Amino acid sequence: MYMNKTTLLIGASTKPQRYAFKAITELRAHDHRVYALAIKEGKVEDVEFQTTKAAFEDVDTVTLYVGPQHQADYMDYVISLKPKRVIFNPGTENPEFKTKLEAEGITPVEACTLVLLKTNQY
Repeated sequence: MYMNKTTLLIGASTKPQRYAFKAITELRAHDHRVYALAIKEGKVEDVEFQTTKAAFEDVDTVTLYVGPQHQADYMDYVISLKPKRVIFNPGTENPEFKTKLEAEGITPVEACTLVLLKTNQY
């Protein structure tokens, strides 16, 4: 079924010009299982957006598409999922969140999900 990592994308969008939308399509093109969290319901390809913080299983990577000013509500939730890493896409960098992740043994990565996928570094 899914050959690669399970990713939770926070800040999903149904707008094709948004990087969160592009990330979902690229993750699926690379055969990754994707969960998406958004403020509003929506769907991109076969990925239906969740509007509540569900207890997803086996999340390897969380990729953030919400700015630091909106991340406080997600910090404890992300840590509770025990991902191996959290990707801070450009514009989402957050030193406080990064420190909390490191304290929990979760690797923070400041990078672009799309670039990581296109360069086979995901």
